[in-house]
Amino acid sequence: MHLERHRRWSALVVLGITLAGAAGCSDEEKGVDVPNPLTNPQDGPPAGNPNAEATCAVPAEAGLADVSRPTSVVGTGTPASCTSDAVIQAVAKGGIITFDCGPEPVTITLERTAKIFNDTGPEIVIDGKGLVTLSSAGKHRILYMNTCDQAQVWTTSHCQDQDHPRLTLQNLTFVDANSKPETEFDGGGAVWVRGGRLKVINSRFFNNVCADTGPDVGGGALRVFSQYKNLPVHVVNTTFGGKSGYGGVCSNGGGISSIGVSWNILNSLFSHNRAIGNGANPAQPGTPGGGSGGAIYNDGNTMTLSLCGTRIEDNEVNAHGSAIFFVSNDHSGNIRIDRSVIRNNKGGSWYPTYPQISNHDDTPIQVTQSTFE
Repeated sequence: MHLERHRRWSALVVLGITLAGAAGCSDEEKGVDVPNPLTNPQDGPPAGNPNAEATCAVPAEAGLADVSRPTSVVGTGTPASCTSDAVIQAVAKGGIITFDCGPEPVTITLERTAKIFNDTGPEIVIDGKGLVTLSSAGKHRILYMNTCDQAQVWTTSHCQDQDHPRLTLQNLTFVDANSKPETEFDGGGAVWVRGGRLKVINSRFFNNVCADTGPDVGGGALRVFSQYKNLPVHVVNTTFGGKSGYGGVCSNGGGISSIGVSWNILNSLFSHNRAIGNGANPAQPGTPGGGSGGAIYNDGNTMTLSLCGTRIEDNEVNAHGSAIFFVSNDHSGNIRIDRSVIRNNKGGSWYPTYPQISNHDDTPIQVTQSTFE
């Protein structure tokens, strides 16, 4: 998790990549407290990248899960029937979870974090049908899964590398989550996952926060560890932020954060997320550390970050990687960027190859039909 010294980048034009002027640093909106809850999260931008580059095909393994035979249905047709307890109990029961809260959008405020039990799968699906928003009203994390947490049941002797539960989150909005009160499993303002597999489809993450400082804590929306056999987390047609006031905020990784995890991100949007820590990783003397990865913070060893049809714009950092921070400690990781746009991300330094991306000099970065501004 150690960084090389900062380097300045120079303009390049290769492989169909467009590099325009670099965005300068900005001191706006840094170091603020937890944002106020959104008045109406349903007014937020839609799920996914609405721009022309969002044309990437979705492989079968990254597609929507079948929810035609649910294990649990939250609600009985009215918003009032869709309660916090009903959601928490359904998540604890596992299996396929859907909602029947009426024909209009509904926000369900959870009174405590919904926790997955590892012996209730192997497939666990939560499908909001595009109508359900889960909120914690700024008080706690929304969803937690950890194959190595004995309280959530150990199901194998190798919890750090097992193929289940296989969690799919689809057609949902996660809003106003806050993992700052969490002291044992830090980061992951909205969702924290260790082990098994994770897939996120057609979803939105608005106004979620985690710890303000720390050299390695991160993930305003998502924090992920220990995916089975290093298979990737699939993120499809999903929005992290999307407009001013809706982005995630954390010490690192205003959108997502992981250690030793690969990602396949398709037709998605990251904007207006912020990494507000100070002092990078390892923390510089006299600083608390953090401030890297405005949208994405990836650390670890052998891992791949793959972006296709994805836009990363208007994110902000204090230290490194205004769009992406990617450090492969053993120099075995790589980045692939196809038909994507990375623009107007602000702040930071140490951009050795491409603007707005911090990485070791020898990290392979394959870029095609993409634009950097």
